[in-house]
Amino acid sequence: MMHTSKWNLLAIIIVCQLLVVLDASIMVTSMPQIGRSLHMSTTALTWVQNSYILAFGGFLLLGARAGDLLGRRSILLAGIGLFALASMLAGLAPTAAFLLVSRAVQGFAAAFTTPAALAFLSVSFTEIKERSKALAIYSAVSAAGGSIGLLLGGIFTDFISWRLGMFINVPIGLTLLFMVGRHVPRTAARAGSFDLWGAVTSVIGMTSLIYGFVQASDNGWSNAITLAALAGGALSIAVFVNIEARVPEPIIPLRLFASRQRTGGYLGRFLFLCGNFSLFFFIPQFLQNVLDFSSLEAGLAFLPFTAAQFGMMYVMPGLLRRFGNGKVLIAGLIIAIICTSWMSQIVATGLSFFPQMFLLLTVMGIGAGMVFQPFTAMGLTDVEPRDTGAASGLVNVAHQNGSSLGLAVLIAVFNMAIADDQADKQQFAHAASHSIAGSAVFLIASLIAVLICLAPKAGSARARSEMQ
Repeated sequence: MMHTSKWNLLAIIIVCQLLVVLDASIMVTSMPQIGRSLHMSTTALTWVQNSYILAFGGFLLLGARAGDLLGRRSILLAGIGLFALASMLAGLAPTAAFLLVSRAVQGFAAAFTTPAALAFLSVSFTEIKERSKALAIYSAVSAAGGSIGLLLGGIFTDFISWRLGMFINVPIGLTLLFMVGRHVPRTAARAGSFDLWGAVTSVIGMTSLIYGFVQASDNGWSNAITLAALAGGALSIAVFVNIEARVPEPIIPLRLFASRQRTGGYLGRFLFLCGNFSLFFFIPQFLQNVLDFSSLEAGLAFLPFTAAQFGMMYVMPGLLRRFGNGKVLIAGLIIAIICTSWMSQIVATGLSFFPQMFLLLTVMGIGAGMVFQPFTAMGLTDVEPRDTGAASGLVNVAHQNGSSLGLAVLIAVFNMAIADDQADKQQFAHAASHSIAGSAVFLIASLIAVLICLAPKAGSARARSEMQ
């Protein structure tokens, strides 16, 4: 049985994670209303998502480093406070530009909150059974938060206003500040330096890549701005890797990639989110634009997915004890690939939601519920105490950057497949089907990465044990 203080700490960590994950999707079902109220085009609306996700993923490494140097409790308090303030400003946004800036500040605050919270989980739950249970709950919340955000966004949009999705973060944030001050132990600051150039080049790199794909979807792949953004993003990421190899205290120590298992956890998670997160964008759009669902109905449609995912939280500890991380992860990926590929065919025909899509979303929730805990465990395997913050940050970097890059790529696929801006339902279904098929391609790439990284080396007993 966990000590009471650990239960309190785990509850705080979970609420922190749920808060930041929800905000990556809570606006999806509100997009039509946001566009009307703030006079935003379809392209501009994609930045309501990406401004948050990019800032979140881009500054996670710096946030993790800040927690290591300045004390994780202090950074957690600062991050939650800034998140609540930015949420209030986003809810009050009078213009599109004000909303996008507020969303970016939200993402920046989330980047400091999340790695600090995950690092507390990593160092507090060291006994195997306790750690497995804590990771199962954390992973279920991380995975299901997206679909919960869709549901809440739909409820708020249909009955009150999309702005409530931002305002609700304020009382939750204030409650968290009180709980952190009371239950989270202080951690000592230590001497060290910030790798600011590494942080800057990583943010510029990912932002440029995302901007390049968004430009490609609007203006084509041969457009000068598109090519410049993609080239600049690739160059910035190359410079980032070079910096991390040379500076004495990098925000992402390259030694974390010395373990094939950890590398598989980071890369596999990144590719899985490239495909999985995009489903939360395209399926609700299909339901609303082709099947004439309301915002609330589109959110409710993901309840089977969410329920199955949360249900797996109770099953996962037993599965992992019996079969091990590797086998459970591979099985979950295969389920996700089959269901996503099948879903692309159903969307192409424009069939009704029940029973085909309902059943598929349920099984997809089971598959998704099987992958996040093994991915998280793999990313934190055998991490030295000095690298706990960086490793937890990298887990979330893979999660958020995979979400933003995958969405940008598949929006480009959608726009190339659609005939014109005034597409009818059949054309929209055709384009959505192509994008969901693209999601399946990303999931297949994730499976390949996991298989390569978990494949035992010849004569390596340790590598063989990693497959258990």
